[in-house]
Amino acid sequence: RVPRLCRVCRIVCACVRACVLRACDVCLHVQVPIASVAAGFPAGQTPMPQRLEEIRQAVSLGATEIDIVITRTHVLTGNWQALYDEVKAMREACGEAHLKTILATGHLGSLTNVYKASVVAMMAGSDVIKTSTGKEAVNATFPVALVMVRAIREYRERTGFKVGFKPAGGIRTAKDALSWLALMKEELGDEWTKPELFRIGASSLLGDIERQLFHHCTGRYAAAYQLPMA
Repeated sequence: RVPRLCRVCRIVCACVRACVLRACDVCLHVQVPIASVAAGFPAGQTPMPQRLEEIRQAVSLGATEIDIVITRTHVLTGNWQALYDEVKAMREACGEAHLKTILATGHLGSLTNVYKASVVAMMAGSDVIKTSTGKEAVNATFPVALVMVRAIREYRERTGFKVGFKPAGGIRTAKDALSWLALMKEELGDEWTKPELFRIGASSLLGDIERQLFHHCTGRYAAAYQLPMA
């Protein structure tokens, strides 16, 4: 059922912990890139050598994308050089794998800090910047997203590099997803509505997507027991 759902819903990436990477490769049997959360997810407070080794191990087990989380203390104390050095080291540990940097914006204290952290993460080599781990009390919000996508826009104007964006946490309905797509189109253009540059953390969203697909096919909504993955 999982492989079929991947094809029907056009799932572009499955994010798992490194310990189950081999199982995903065996079980999915579809060409879905596998991302791995690494580097002390979700707190990001383990020692740096351990975090870097987690990344290398995940890549060696087949992960094509790595989700890391920054040390929030660097942002809250204004130690931008330390933040840059941290993300740069993780970028190097990823090798050819894409790096998605989670800012955990609900812990950063201000929109100014969100903007600065976004810029530093991009300068250090992040392929995608991501709002949240999904574990914070406040996750993806539109004020935070606006700051991050405008940082992406300014970074592209200054450097020519395109960086992706991923909101995660609290996005629960298909209508929510449409609002996020509208934001990307208005602020960054059509290119940022495609999977290469825009993703949604969809673990909570999956149930509503199933309901909408069920309604599209049958003309009615399913009962909860009919959608076990939800």
